[in-house]
Amino acid sequence: MGKPSTPQAPDPVATANAQTASNKETAIAQTGLNAINQNTPQGSLTYSQNGTWADGTPKFTATTTLSPEQQKLYNTGIGTQQNLATLGQQQSDRLGGLLDKPFSLSNDATEARTIELANKRLEPMLAQQREAQEASLANRGIRLGSDNYNTAQTQISNNENDARNQLILNGHSQAVQDALTERNQPLNEIIGLASGSQVQSPQFGSTPQTGMAGTDVAGITQGAYNGQMNAYNQQMGQYNSTMGGLFGLGANALMAFSDRDLKTNIRSTGEKIAGVPVKEWDWKDGSGHDVGVIAQELERKHPKLVEMDPSGYRKVNYGGLMKLGRRRAS
Repeated sequence: MGKPSTPQAPDPVATANAQTASNKETAIAQTGLNAINQNTPQGSLTYSQNGTWADGTPKFTATTTLSPEQQKLYNTGIGTQQNLATLGQQQSDRLGGLLDKPFSLSNDATEARTIELANKRLEPMLAQQREAQEASLANRGIRLGSDNYNTAQTQISNNENDARNQLILNGHSQAVQDALTERNQPLNEIIGLASGSQVQSPQFGSTPQTGMAGTDVAGITQGAYNGQMNAYNQQMGQYNSTMGGLFGLGANALMAFSDRDLKTNIRSTGEKIAGVPVKEWDWKDGSGHDVGVIAQELERKHPKLVEMDPSGYRKVNYGGLMKLGRRRAS
């Protein structure tokens, strides 16, 4: 009787290699799906294959092309940046002269700066006020040298001195700010020119991503193996059931009726014993269901195991058949 063969378990190394190959093919396909060319009014982004890696994986290049109008603006901007860079380089020579000059914010320096501010701003204003007040005195008939005139002049002088003192007392902050502005303005201009020469990195649009699920080769392989094992277990169950029935026949009766003419609903089990097909059937006399061989089929292959009963029906020597089947199986 043919015993089912145990399915061979999957080779883990071969399964891992197959999974890796499948993952690689999925990645290549997904890269191709995501290499979508983009066209905008400002330009285009195109993808092209430029050969393969050592393992055969394709290599791609992304190329950005500006529209004619944008390319013209880009070229103009590059030229402007170059001019600014050149100008900044030329003006940077001034830095040495500016930084070599001593610069101090001490009390003496700020006081000197305050006096300088007074000479440039306050004194001209005081002179105008003095002329206007003298004209006012003259218009009112106050003569030069009179007591009223001298009193007015004293008041004018006091007011001027107060203005100068107030400038010295409160002008420190303004003096510091003016000094810093005068010092830093050339530096800021040169630094601004230098920073304008920086190269701007190109900005690329985001590539749309298309998801593509990988093939679970390992899962499919294991699933197929599980299916084979389930089928094997079913076949083994059928095999054990059939063999159990046949052994029962061999143990209970040395010779048993098994003539085709005594049976109905004969069906093949798909099994064999000693090269003879094993069948299942119902007895015509209604005595039940059974499994075994057909006497006529056994007679053609092993005639010594079949004998004719005086009733005219054939009997099978199941004990000898089982022994013969065990010898062949071993």
